[in-house]
Amino acid sequence: MKVRDVMTSKVESVTPNSSIVEIAGLMRSNDVGSIPVCEGKKVLGIITDRDIVIKVIAEGKNTHSISAKDIMNSEVITVTSDQDVHEAARIMADYQIRRLPVTEQGDIVGIVALGDLAIEKIHVNEAGDALSDISQGAHH
Repeated sequence: MKVRDVMTSKVESVTPNSSIVEIAGLMRSNDVGSIPVCEGKKVLGIITDRDIVIKVIAEGKNTHSISAKDIMNSEVITVTSDQDVHEAARIMADYQIRRLPVTEQGDIVGIVALGDLAIEKIHVNEAGDALSDISQGAHH
């Protein structure tokens, strides 16, 4: 099974100039912990809820004056829509991440989440290993 078979095609993304407050609101309304930063369809970076806490709130910065480009991680791990789902599960485990932007020729076409892999009963052992690795990683 391929990533395209389980990914979510409706992708919430933000622009480099999106405010942290706007991004946090999107995370809340979509119940996600990370959002890609895109210019058009090109993925430039990704922002996690942890980035907001560590790089803005813990630093005492003004949430209204900081934008995505100020705190995004530019080294984004992505998968392509034709990659195998087992490979996606392995990447999530290796990098300790729950959501991967899906690209075709560098353009974002979807998001695949750890839950997508588990729900589809795709190599549940891999998805389970990835989740337990990620969960354990958070406590270290």
